[in-house]
Amino acid sequence: MAIATAEAKTYTAEDYLALEVESEIRNEYRNGEIIPMTGGTPNHNKLTNALSALLWFALRQKPYSVFVTDQRLWIPERDIYTYPDVMAIAEPLELKAGRKDTVINPILLAEVLSPSTAEYDRADKFTAYRTIPTFQEYLLIAQDRPQVEQFIKQGEQEWLFIVHQGLDAVVRVRSLHVEIALADLYEGIEFEKNSD
Repeated sequence: MAIATAEAKTYTAEDYLALEVESEIRNEYRNGEIIPMTGGTPNHNKLTNALSALLWFALRQKPYSVFVTDQRLWIPERDIYTYPDVMAIAEPLELKAGRKDTVINPILLAEVLSPSTAEYDRADKFTAYRTIPTFQEYLLIAQDRPQVEQFIKQGEQEWLFIVHQGLDAVVRVRSLHVEIALADLYEGIEFEKNSD
């Protein structure tokens, strides 16, 4: 007996952008598919806000903008629209032609890892991000322990990988000439206790 399966509807980028303006939730656009973005945990939101605030204070009166979660990014080479948790952009801000709500020139992108998205953030999303000419640095922030994975562009196909662990560690964000102490980033974060 054959089971009928519903085919996933395919959307154009124009369809997506028109629907996204009216949507009450944020959605990513990948390969013709619209993917709802789920809500974050309190730790996810605290870490996103902390990183944004730390960058904002460090970059005050410098030619950068810092954006958090609701700013849409277009990845032209992959025709992907997404909402990074945090991104920093050197001025002048560049927008997608014909849009006032979609940026295209980030230097730094950061994602707070969730069990449902960690694999995508490390693999396919990072691969797509690397096609952005201005993109120089990527931070992956763990929610369950004080750890930040940092990728720094060294050459066209070369990235330096550094893992920062523990509350004594400091991330040197080279693309922005900023230092972020994990003690500051993780302030107020309560980690779940393992029950052995």
